[in-house]
Amino acid sequence: MKAISILNDVIGPVMRGPSSSHTAGSYRLAALARSLLDDAPAEAEFTFDPGGSYARCYESQASDLAFAAGSMGWSITDDRFPRALALAPAAGLQVRFRVEPLPGASHPNAVRIRLRGRGGRTLEAAGRSIGGGAVEIIALEGWPVVLTGLCHETLVELDASAEAAVRPRLECGGENLGEVRRVAAGRRMLLLARRRSALPAELKDELASLPGVTRLFPGAPLGFVTRGPQLFDGAAGMIEFAEAGALSPGRAAARYEASLLGLSEEEIIEEMMRRADIMTASVRRGLDLDVPDMQLLRPTAARIYRAEAEGRLAAGGLHTRAAARAMAAMHVNCGRGVVCAAPTAGSAGVIPGVLATLLDEKAVSRERLALALLAAGAVGVVVAERSTFAAEVAGCQVEIGAAGAMAAAAVVDVAGGTMRQACDAAAIAFQNTMGSVCDLVQGIVEIPCHTRNAAAAAAAFVNADLILGGYHNPIPLDETIDAVHAVGLAMPAELRVTSLGGLAATPSARALPRIAEGRQ
Repeated sequence: MKAISILNDVIGPVMRGPSSSHTAGSYRLAALARSLLDDAPAEAEFTFDPGGSYARCYESQASDLAFAAGSMGWSITDDRFPRALALAPAAGLQVRFRVEPLPGASHPNAVRIRLRGRGGRTLEAAGRSIGGGAVEIIALEGWPVVLTGLCHETLVELDASAEAAVRPRLECGGENLGEVRRVAAGRRMLLLARRRSALPAELKDELASLPGVTRLFPGAPLGFVTRGPQLFDGAAGMIEFAEAGALSPGRAAARYEASLLGLSEEEIIEEMMRRADIMTASVRRGLDLDVPDMQLLRPTAARIYRAEAEGRLAAGGLHTRAAARAMAAMHVNCGRGVVCAAPTAGSAGVIPGVLATLLDEKAVSRERLALALLAAGAVGVVVAERSTFAAEVAGCQVEIGAAGAMAAAAVVDVAGGTMRQACDAAAIAFQNTMGSVCDLVQGIVEIPCHTRNAAAAAAAFVNADLILGGYHNPIPLDETIDAVHAVGLAMPAELRVTSLGGLAATPSARALPRIAEGRQ
């Protein structure tokens, strides 16, 4: 089982909305395929299975823009992103999208990618976006592989006669993560080396020139490379680790991540401060009057926030303000603005809403906010280990439900609570969202996602207070997550992102007009 990184797998990626699976994941699949092609693409074709999620929502979820931007080598936060398809021809790229049966497609976010480079190289790959921005390429030029973009992945296609010359060159330098892997088909074979650093240019050229070598594929990492040991796994192990070192939840998480990525704790906290800044900026942007267009909803976060300030609501208070801030971040996400997925884009309002509330109303420092975000990330690590962040697999409970659990841990950390209390607050948050389905209306991350983000942000403070006030949680976080996962697997497909059940199937939902119909 791979080690879960907070920065790579939980708090992030930094992206454009509206969907981590369909927007960030699509961008990453294209970026990884481009690096494997080892050339700038002149043509790119993306094919989706008619039974999958992509076929229904690749336009509404900006997958088309993301595939184009990734193919051109742009950053996903590039200001040109909303015009990627329109600008692609002038950038020398022809992009096509097809919907047709994909033999063996076993995931709702499966895609076949075909690229032709400007220098004549071609590449065909089968990939899938597996949740939270994580991706896998599972076939490359007909070879079965599992490429994740979590490190430098160098593949060499060769004749068996060349293995004795190629293998030691791939193994030299002490940079490999594990053994060189081998896939054979008759006398043809593929060798795969996972490395901490890129293959030196001179070694790459030497390999390509060896007799019997037919092709080399250099896959570049999509995030930080894992370099060290995982200090704990599971919530029970996390609690034991924190208690043994008398560490706060945030400090324990910082130490875990520093060990895993081979960085200092100060570097981890600095990067987390940057991501916290992006989150709070998305809240500020969403509370502006000039908010990016959405597709079904009109922005209301600023109105709710103002009504609370003027005393026009039934109750108001910190919880309502946190809810409005969470909704504001979701307005930015659904307007294809820049957000930080936490753990997904569909839940990208919960933790920002909580962090902005802590920043504005509790006067916490940027470093303290970063540690709270790390505490949230630690809970996310446990979710990723034992379950998934993909609503396609387990429903909204592992996206917005997970974000609410993570946010409760962040509040506990700022209040000076222990890791055990952070895990208990996360557990009761999950226990009260277990079974929540993903029934997004018209396949768009707006209804009921915005109000669910808002309610989860408000509940994070309640759940933290219940534990800090003395509630004893009898069912620990590990067992709670296992139960959540089992419930998710029991849900019918109609309640997992397909928009075929729940609220999405109501007459009113189907009749809703699109505000920005036809926008590019």
